[in-house]
Amino acid sequence: MTHTELGLLVLSGSSGRLETQRCEVLRSHGIAAEPVQWFGGPGQPATPRRIPLETFREPLDRLAGQARRIGVLGTSFGAEAALLLAIRDIRISAVVALSPTSVVWETSDMVDDRPVHDAKWTWHGEPLPGVPYVEQAGRDLADTCALHEASLAELNGQRDEVTIPVEKIDADVLVAAGGDDRVWPASRFCEEIVSRRSRHGQDTTYVFHPKAGHRVVLPGEVAPLPRADLPPGGTTAAEREHGEQVLDALLALAR
Repeated sequence: MTHTELGLLVLSGSSGRLETQRCEVLRSHGIAAEPVQWFGGPGQPATPRRIPLETFREPLDRLAGQARRIGVLGTSFGAEAALLLAIRDIRISAVVALSPTSVVWETSDMVDDRPVHDAKWTWHGEPLPGVPYVEQAGRDLADTCALHEASLAELNGQRDEVTIPVEKIDADVLVAAGGDDRVWPASRFCEEIVSRRSRHGQDTTYVFHPKAGHRVVLPGEVAPLPRADLPPGGTTAAEREHGEQVLDALLALAR
C-alpha cells in the first residue's frame, strides 16, 4: 500500500457537518484526509454532549494504515477535540487547531433557554470538567464571544481544572485565529496555548489575521453559509487571506 507522509482526521465544529470538501482540498495537496462526524450520526449523541473521545480511535486506526504520520485537524469545538485527543493518543504527531480554545467547555446545550451544565467530552466514561456557560437572561451580550468572555469571568481566575494541558502534546502544533472572531476569543486562546507550550520549551506555529473572523476558508473551499445564531465576524477577503496563510503553514508542517 502506498503511504502518504501525513494523514489527518478532519473535524467540524458545532455545525456537525462532514468536512468532505476540506478533505478534498487536503488530498489535492498529497495529505490523506478523513472527515469524521462526531455527533448527530447513527448511534451518536444528538448534540455535542458527553462525546467519548474514544470516538476518534477507530478512524485514527484507519488513517494509520494510509500515512507515515497521523494527526487531527479541527475547527472550533473540533479543535477542542483535536487538542484533547492529542494529549491522550501518542500516535498523533500533528495537530491543526483552527479557531481553538485553550480551555475545556461544558456542552452548549440549552433547556428552556438555560444552560444544561453537563460535560461536552468524556474519557473512558468519565466526564471532563469544563467551563460552565452563564445564564444569558438579564445580560447584555452582544454575541457569543461576549457569552464566552462572561462565562470565563465567572471563574474568577480559577481555571486550572478546565485548562487544556497543551504542554502534554508531543506533536507539531499549528493554531490559527482571526482578530475579529465573534464566536469566542480564539486569538486570546491561541496566545495562551502558545505561551503555555513555550514555558515548557515547546514551539507552536500561530497563524493570525487581524481582520479575519471565526471561519477559516482554505483555498479551493466554498465558505459555508453563516449561521444566524453564530455570526462569525471578519470579512470574506480576510478569511480568504487567512485561509491561504493557514494552508501554507499546514503544508510546511506536512513535509
